[in-house]
Amino acid sequence: MPRVARLPRVTDRFALAGAVLITLIALAAVLAPWLAPHPPGEVDPLNALSPPDGEHWFGTDAAGRDVFSRVLHGGQTSLLIAVAVLAVSATAGVLLGVVAGYAGGWVRDVIMRITDVFLAFPALLLSVALAVVLEPSVTTVIVAIAVTWWPWYARLSAATAASIATRPYVDAARCLGVPAIMIILRHVLPNSLTPVLVQLSLDAGGVILTAAALSYLGLGAQDPTAEWGLMVEQGQTLFTTNWWVVTFPGLAILLTAFAFNVLGEGLRDALDPRRIVK
Repeated sequence: MPRVARLPRVTDRFALAGAVLITLIALAAVLAPWLAPHPPGEVDPLNALSPPDGEHWFGTDAAGRDVFSRVLHGGQTSLLIAVAVLAVSATAGVLLGVVAGYAGGWVRDVIMRITDVFLAFPALLLSVALAVVLEPSVTTVIVAIAVTWWPWYARLSAATAASIATRPYVDAARCLGVPAIMIILRHVLPNSLTPVLVQLSLDAGGVILTAAALSYLGLGAQDPTAEWGLMVEQGQTLFTTNWWVVTFPGLAILLTAFAFNVLGEGLRDALDPRRIVK
């Protein structure tokens, strides 16, 4: 009987812990309207800068808003930015990269040279430059980061697609007269997604950090929107006297980025063909 390849499994304990942590963070963000004890924009000047207690688990900020409620709702904003950026940049980058890798020749040269132009600039610096031109908002953050993120997926997909395009089953499809678009959609694209999935999990933390940096610089989400980077900026001057205002949103950023990184490392090991048992 033929031997059946086993599906790769994520066995790294840290990666599994990262997946569990991401799930909990996502659930907390989705259920924020029901879990938050106070509306995120509710101002209470009489309780401004109150330390953590039974009423306000993470204390209150300078406007008397409940930090715990704002951290929960801030997760919605940060995760929305990450999902939107990765969806846009991965879709554009993978499509361009697969076309470049399969077609080769001048098509590949043109797409890769355009990609090189974007890669020549530091991603964060280019994102800041774009955000400065546009009006500060969550949409601006998504656009500014996505424009600088897609080249990585284009280059990754182009290399993978170029390798797949030379395999026997692709040559057989060409000999049978299958149109190039069908070969790309049925054979090249599906087989080019594995490294992209790993890269997506690794990049999610980076996107969240970049979005927080833009909001910290005043180029992203604006008050009263609850967003982790903006909350850190608003509480930075209070760190020595009212530590909770900046500590809890900062920990949310740290834990989320860490969870995505360890999950990505685990996926990369699990999907490494040299480690898949036949």
